[in-house]
Amino acid sequence: MKDIQEVLSRLSHSPFRSRIHLDEKELDYLQSKGISEVLKHAAEFVEKRLVPAWPVNDGKQTPWHNHPVFVAQHATATCCRGCLQKWHAIPKGRVLTTEEQGYIVAVIGHWLSQEESVVAQTGSASRRNT
Repeated sequence: MKDIQEVLSRLSHSPFRSRIHLDEKELDYLQSKGISEVLKHAAEFVEKRLVPAWPVNDGKQTPWHNHPVFVAQHATATCCRGCLQKWHAIPKGRVLTTEEQGYIVAVIGHWLSQEESVVAQTGSASRRNT
């Protein structure tokens, strides 16, 4: 596992990952439910979709839209075991530890908070032209 700020900084330099943002529907959901509730969902998604050593449909198990956590997972490279290995040094082929699960949820939470901050500063979820 890596330092969260360091990995988010590296991800911000990825042309692919840096283009991923919440749309208005997902932002509205995040703001209406609150970050605490959304992170509970994140923990459930991680447990169901990433914890097994060999998750079902690994690499395709995380939808792209319709929940802020899904978008955050793609933006933070916490969407599949391959991305976890490449970006976060969490190896494939073994069950995730409780500590690793908490780390993944924390990374998602940091990214979601950053997204909320940008929207608060700009006033719009459709503020990006990237």
